[in-house]
Amino acid sequence: MAFNPADVKSLMEITSRPELIFVKGEGSWLEDQEGRRYLDIMQGWAVNCLGHCPPEVVQAIENQAKVLINPSPGFYNQPSIDLANRLTTASCFDRVFFANSGAEANEGAIKLARKWGQIHRNGAYKIITFDHSFHGRTLATMSASGKAGWDRKFAPQVDGFPKAIMNYLDSVRELIDDQTVAVMLEPVQGEGGVIPADMQFMQELRALTREKGILLIVDEVQTGMGRCGTMFAYQHYGIEPDIMTLGKGIGGGVPLSALLCREEVACFEHGDQGGTYNGNPLMTAAGVAVFDVLNAPGFMDSVNERAQYLSDGLNKLSAKWGMKGERGLGLLRALMLDREEGNAIVEAARNRAPEGLLLNAPRTNLLRFMPALNISKEEIDLMLSWLDELIAQVRQ
Repeated sequence: MAFNPADVKSLMEITSRPELIFVKGEGSWLEDQEGRRYLDIMQGWAVNCLGHCPPEVVQAIENQAKVLINPSPGFYNQPSIDLANRLTTASCFDRVFFANSGAEANEGAIKLARKWGQIHRNGAYKIITFDHSFHGRTLATMSASGKAGWDRKFAPQVDGFPKAIMNYLDSVRELIDDQTVAVMLEPVQGEGGVIPADMQFMQELRALTREKGILLIVDEVQTGMGRCGTMFAYQHYGIEPDIMTLGKGIGGGVPLSALLCREEVACFEHGDQGGTYNGNPLMTAAGVAVFDVLNAPGFMDSVNERAQYLSDGLNKLSAKWGMKGERGLGLLRALMLDREEGNAIVEAARNRAPEGLLLNAPRTNLLRFMPALNISKEEIDLMLSWLDELIAQVRQ
């Protein structure tokens, strides 16, 4: 079945899409409308943490859909209770609010911090965020983001998000005043170029926020749910934040996110927060299935083994081609190119024959890797082999 542009004219133009339609997925592989296969190293920007159509999630959705889909968020449902208990038991947090997207979870974190500031810091509302950060596409989360040029989109911005410099503590200290209520950061800036927070910086930032009596918010929409080799990336740093947001991998492909906080911070009053679909049993049943796979004995060990294997392979490629190395945490990694050829490699990879390769270039001099957490070593080898060929092709 050939692609027909007329078939997609009803879809709003929000991005440039290639002329292909994906119709099937399994594990690390996608198939388009013509039956061509693609090795997917993007996985929906780290959404499909267990790959495409994982049987555990498929079965959970099928079972739950036969019983109860959405009774209304005004009532309790068992899957949301089960998932909330799993998340709090596995973390330093006590309370969970379920939402539908990472941006919505981050918007909730902003609201919760400001509510806490009204109660405990005389109406303080400013949340320090960071250059090159990405927190979502609502007006508030775009304003919180440090992505270049976003301060001019949909102006005026929402006030109250001064920007510090990642891994530079003094830049945070200089911005704190009596109107500051929190600091918010991604443990690894994924969209910003896969820039991890330094261990010392994260620990000193936690100490600074406690010294100043303000909150620490970790945006783990991309880094959470095993992506960085621990269930939550903050655990890698040996700290305990006040608020955390989750998204992407928490649902293994379905729209699910979460806002978590410590008991002392849980200050929403009735009516302050809500949502029509939030925590519905169909989505949270999928979340329970994902969590149980990630929490199974040995699973995180295998994630870290694959992460090291991918890191070693990328470093070998970098050395061969005179690039600038690789960086990242767990299975969120980047290959730093020595030329502005990221987009060209991505396009060549997608067009590769007979099988394609799906990569991401958040910067023109960088490739980002977000494979399924259960990707095999054989699939990593295949990707690295193809990438080597593609670099040679682009550089001819």
